[in-house]
Amino acid sequence: MSILSKVSKLAAGSAVALSLTASAAFAETVIRIQSVLPAKADEVFMLNEFGKDVADLTGGEVKFEVLPDGAVAAKNNILDAVDKGLVEAGFAWTHYWSGKHPAAMLFGSPVAGAGVGIDNIAFLSWFQYGGGRELYDQLWDEMGVNVKGFMLQPVGPEALGWFKEPITSMDDFRKYRFRTPPGIPGQTYKDIGVASVAMGGGDILPALQNGTIDAAEWCCPKPDSVFGFQKVLKHYYLQGLHQVVVNADLYINGDVYDGLTDLQKKAIEVAANASLSKAISYRIYENGKALKDLTENHGVILHDTPADYFPAYMNAANAALEKNAAENAFFAKVWQSQKDFAAIAVPFWAGAQASNAALGKAFADSVK
Repeated sequence: MSILSKVSKLAAGSAVALSLTASAAFAETVIRIQSVLPAKADEVFMLNEFGKDVADLTGGEVKFEVLPDGAVAAKNNILDAVDKGLVEAGFAWTHYWSGKHPAAMLFGSPVAGAGVGIDNIAFLSWFQYGGGRELYDQLWDEMGVNVKGFMLQPVGPEALGWFKEPITSMDDFRKYRFRTPPGIPGQTYKDIGVASVAMGGGDILPALQNGTIDAAEWCCPKPDSVFGFQKVLKHYYLQGLHQVVVNADLYINGDVYDGLTDLQKKAIEVAANASLSKAISYRIYENGKALKDLTENHGVILHDTPADYFPAYMNAANAALEKNAAENAFFAKVWQSQKDFAAIAVPFWAGAQASNAALGKAFADSVK
């Protein structure tokens, strides 16, 4: 064999090796996410935005595919399905798993701002810089599930809800059978004498139409209008305490996550942090457009929540938090972290927000 032939063969072999190396380096990882929501939900829109960011940051190496509710597992079983590896990832609200561990509520929906005045912006401060993220990572070990969680979409504050007639006091409120979320937020309504009825989203409108319930809450103007509350109820109250903070999160199977490279993991973390901001920005505008449409085109009347609601609900929420803290050490640890954070941050943030709220209300009144 000539020297030229040998060189040619070596070059060809090197080219094949380089090609195989390049192919291996660009191995595409597809992570299927089963959502607990329909494909048209705002949360799914924002989840797809997150997926696009990850794909861009990884040069297409990691892609997320969103599956509809029920594609692999029932809504209430999605965390177990991820834990067992039946699907690579799930998307839901973390307080859904309060039955597995009561502290899940403190991350997904801390009732009445964790009883210490934490709103959705302050919650992000606690999560990112006040020790919340580290406790969130511990939550999955406490539950005994093999997942890596990412907080993606803070929402809130949620509206108090929809009523047939105006309410001017807690006495008026207590006359209604009221749809509430499950768990501590709903139980707290029972504790202040409201006939609280927990039910899934798809059952709310039929229950209102057939008289099983008389009033209801779901979320905020955009999701509420999509549900069609305005078709049966016209009196709407924005200020509520039951879910001042609500978070929709991503859960990735631990083995799938561990199989990613460090750069791919960092890309998911960066995209998740971006999603925290983007979700709030998106919601403010979308809810504003929806509220304008509800009041201008559907006869919805906006009211202020009765003043005696706030101390009644806050006191009952604190009692529920104290009870859970006494019964569960990790719940107590997380809540103490939130209280320690609030002692430092809330006096500043509440004071600063007071001027912001007054400024906004002055403009809102002028628009009315």
